[in-house]
Amino acid sequence: MRTHLPAAPASTCLNGQPAFTAFSGTMREVSWPVQGLGSWSKRFHHKRWQYAAIALESHFIGLAIVDVGWTSSAFAYVFDRQTREVVAGISALGTPLASTVVGDIPFSDCTFTKGSEQISFNRDGCALDIHLRGKNLVLDARVSLGSAPIFGCIAPANWLAHSTHKSGGLSTTGSLVLHGRDIDLDAAVTSLDYSNGLLAHRTQWQWASAHGREIGFNLQAGYMGEAENAVWHAGRVWMIGEVAFSFDPVHPLNPWQIRADDGSLDLVFHPEGARRENKNLIIAASRYIQPIGTFTGTLRDPDNGHTIQIDRLCGVTEDHSARW
Repeated sequence: MRTHLPAAPASTCLNGQPAFTAFSGTMREVSWPVQGLGSWSKRFHHKRWQYAAIALESHFIGLAIVDVGWTSSAFAYVFDRQTREVVAGISALGTPLASTVVGDIPFSDCTFTKGSEQISFNRDGCALDIHLRGKNLVLDARVSLGSAPIFGCIAPANWLAHSTHKSGGLSTTGSLVLHGRDIDLDAAVTSLDYSNGLLAHRTQWQWASAHGREIGFNLQAGYMGEAENAVWHAGRVWMIGEVAFSFDPVHPLNPWQIRADDGSLDLVFHPEGARRENKNLIIAASRYIQPIGTFTGTLRDPDNGHTIQIDRLCGVTEDHSARW
């Protein structure tokens, strides 16, 4: 467990090799000048994405733009927490540089456009503006990047190396227009994930993320191991060790259990519903389910040993297998 993280490094690599570290803050740019790495190999292993989750009492909004080097995709969905179903969304494939741009600067400009469907992230000083246009769906949100600490890491992965920047509990303003109905976002809490790395053609993971104003977490079991497991609480961010996910993949809307090996975290996730997607494009495929629901359990503060209660914190889990 690491409770005191250094500032973000100046470069992703040092002397031609990935400079593995965890940090607090944002790198100016993520690049991979790895010694001996050919341009074609890099192109087919380089994966970048920007993801955002916006949580409200009434709805949950998830959206992402993904560039996997030789193709790209984007998705967005709105989950109604009362009816427990996805009520609007988009999912589309694109072409890097043509329909999709995901840059190398964390939490910066990213765009996806295909016909009338559009997703964009636009950096404006200490804010990130998120815009979404789809059928029966218009989102305009402004996320304050300075309202919570940013966790980042550069770590070994299942092919070479991967980096990520994550933040949660972020103040948000704006509006969602859903089937003609205006929904104010001023009470929303947003979490962000910018990831950029060199990953294997086949990649699998389980993931959990939930954020409120005072507490949040990001947990993964998969291609990065424990490297991106972090907790936010009362203006601090710290790392925790490996976690184990226990769930029924045949019935993923049954409760999940997520526990840290060292006993510092013990959670039960109660799904309210899920977004699912299975694609098979011959040379690429994705099997994906992202349940939306609430987490209840306990977390131990590493500085004083006190137990922190987590009570019905809104977030997601994910079981994902990609061939990309």
